[in-house]
Amino acid sequence: MSNALSVVSAPVTTTGAPSLPVPWRDLYSVSPTDLAVYIQQLEEACVAHPRSADLRTCLGMAHAMNYDVDRSMDALEDARAVDPEHFWAQLKFAELHYRLRVLDRAEDETRRAAELATSPLQLALARKQMHDIRTLKLGCVRNVHWTKPLMVPTLVLSFAMAAIFVVMLWK
Repeated sequence: MSNALSVVSAPVTTTGAPSLPVPWRDLYSVSPTDLAVYIQQLEEACVAHPRSADLRTCLGMAHAMNYDVDRSMDALEDARAVDPEHFWAQLKFAELHYRLRVLDRAEDETRRAAELATSPLQLALARKQMHDIRTLKLGCVRNVHWTKPLMVPTLVLSFAMAAIFVVMLWK
């Protein structure tokens, strides 16, 4: 059973990019094959319509479903660069940071998404995400900042491993 999306036959929007139907109702039941086909079709559509923030946002979400964080981040950053006022690109970019537990950045990006909201539904989604982020920040999840240099621990660990190696050679 293939639920793969046909981007080519999708209706075209006023911006000239195809409008994409929801390819699956249950995101957890998507086969890797269908997801790979969908990603390939979205990549082709993004090449054909480079000014479509919608397509790039969908591509970022598809890469996230495929657990490809780097490509997802790239696609969502591209969507925001194409249209800095695009609510969904901003919200999904913030959500990716939230899921990666980069909570301070997620909070800032979600606040920006709330500012871009143009409907009560969009505002409610941004507020719900902001609530979830703040709940995590106040709970047991720590937002780790890599501000300390790692040179000294690296040298100590390297010296200890070298010492163990030398001792094992003499035995």
